[in-house]
Amino acid sequence: MELTAAHWMYLIGTCIIILTMLFKQNIVVPSIIVTFVVGWIYSGSIIDGLQTIFNASLIAAGELFNIFLIIAIMTALLHALKSIGSDKKMITPFQGLMKNGHVSFWVIIFVTYIISLFFWPTPAVPLVGALLIPVAVRSGLPPIGSAIAISLAGQGMALSSDYIIQIAPTLTATAAGADVDILATRALGLSIITGVVAIIIAYLSLRKSISSPSESHLTKWEETDQPPENLNDDSVVETPSKNKYGTLFAILVPITFLIIIIYMFLAKFSDMFSSVDGSTGAALIGGVSAILLVAVSMFRNFRSSFNHVSDNLIKGFLFAFKAMGPVIPIAGFFFMGSNELFSKIIGTNPEETPSFLFDLVVSGQQYIPESSFVAGMGILLIGAITGLDGSGFSGLPLVGSLSGALGGNVGIDVETLAAIGQMGSIWVGGGTLIAWSSLVAVAGFAKVPVMKLVRKTLLPVIIGLIVSTLVGLWLF
Repeated sequence: MELTAAHWMYLIGTCIIILTMLFKQNIVVPSIIVTFVVGWIYSGSIIDGLQTIFNASLIAAGELFNIFLIIAIMTALLHALKSIGSDKKMITPFQGLMKNGHVSFWVIIFVTYIISLFFWPTPAVPLVGALLIPVAVRSGLPPIGSAIAISLAGQGMALSSDYIIQIAPTLTATAAGADVDILATRALGLSIITGVVAIIIAYLSLRKSISSPSESHLTKWEETDQPPENLNDDSVVETPSKNKYGTLFAILVPITFLIIIIYMFLAKFSDMFSSVDGSTGAALIGGVSAILLVAVSMFRNFRSSFNHVSDNLIKGFLFAFKAMGPVIPIAGFFFMGSNELFSKIIGTNPEETPSFLFDLVVSGQQYIPESSFVAGMGILLIGAITGLDGSGFSGLPLVGSLSGALGGNVGIDVETLAAIGQMGSIWVGGGTLIAWSSLVAVAGFAKVPVMKLVRKTLLPVIIGLIVSTLVGLWLF
């Protein structure tokens, strides 16, 4: 495969962004610059290069808008619940179990993992974010601790195995020509090893920042997304302690979410309902949340309910913009690595458009020595690189095909090698280390900077992946 100057520029740009990230600097400016340069070199026109900056961000915004929208709706609902005092009443039952920050961390891990394993992290994040993060914050767990717990348990450990829904192992096994059941089982084992190592390291790093339970923690956390003053209006003055419907919705909202979970469970394991995957599950939660938003506003004050719904949606979208804004130009650059998305950005036929990221990886596979250790680490690295597009799943056919080609030559079972590649791709791209992935939703609900979350999870995840790869090569 012949690599062009645009391929090399994309590689240089990726390295620049990674180095900038490692030096703990903001990567928005480098992303914009290298997007322009790659577009310029590929098209041969400065004008097209300038247009690439805008088009890349536009396509990225479209690809990420589902996450953007669920953040906005759920934030609007939480503001509405807060206006009638339901937010504090809703979390009271959990306070008996989540007595301190240490227990809260492990409760969030368990709940997130179970929900994500059955239904993917996409619907799990708003559920856990809405119901458990406020309790955890009040118990003394810092918001970043809740975000780390959700990220590692859901986007990392549960999604990387995808053991129940099995879309990930099916994609990988099909490309590798491997047995799906064997690959799925080994991926489950590797995901648990990676997750346990990463979670323990993350917990140990958080222990000193966990404080004693206090209502002031929750109050301070709730104030982090207050809207600008010019949005304040007489119609949205909040008097939570005086509204008689606060208790009603404090009970109704959790029960509604519980019904959704039961419905998704029945849809998965019976023929009673149509199946619900990650995207349709998130859509269901978003739609129900919108209805609840309207209901809360009407019960609060029917005459001002129209304005109240609109004002809370504005607050939700403002917060979503605040959380998502810096991510869009970064995602725009990495989306250029996919021929399908780059063709939309540059306005060409997908079949005639290069896939920069995959082309570079395929061209470099010939330099991997015939060693089981090097092959395992190489496939892990390749999987991690393909995860840079923020998907986690898009690189699975590639790592699967490479595992099928290399497995017999280096003396490793194809299923083991493919499972290792799956770990690298999904742990990195699925939402633990990539800011332009669904990780932004986790950061949004926890109200923490997404890049801070990336830095906190970086070392635990890398160590976890290395340990699981070594164990996999030795055990399987």
